[in-house]
Amino acid sequence: MKEYLFYAAVIYAAVGIASVILTAYDKAAAKKRKRRIPEQVLFFWAGIGGALPMLLTMKLINHKTRHKRFMLGLPAIIIAHTLLAIFLAVIIM
Repeated sequence: MKEYLFYAAVIYAAVGIASVILTAYDKAAAKKRKRRIPEQVLFFWAGIGGALPMLLTMKLINHKTRHKRFMLGLPAIIIAHTLLAIFLAVIIM
């Protein structure tokens, strides 16, 4: 059981780090007018666990903060992940 929690934490951390890197890269590409990361890709990484780090990074570097799709969508994903984690914790316990 503890083994699964450890692996889940490692995967969650890796997805979070990747989400931060993708967000920062997209901001740098936007400044340089280079090829950007599609929004669907950013939402994919948010959906698999990177929503919170992505939201914090976007706020920190002021990236896509005017896009309602991100400023409402990422908190919604965070809430959904939190509810899922609570649900799974109740089932497992």
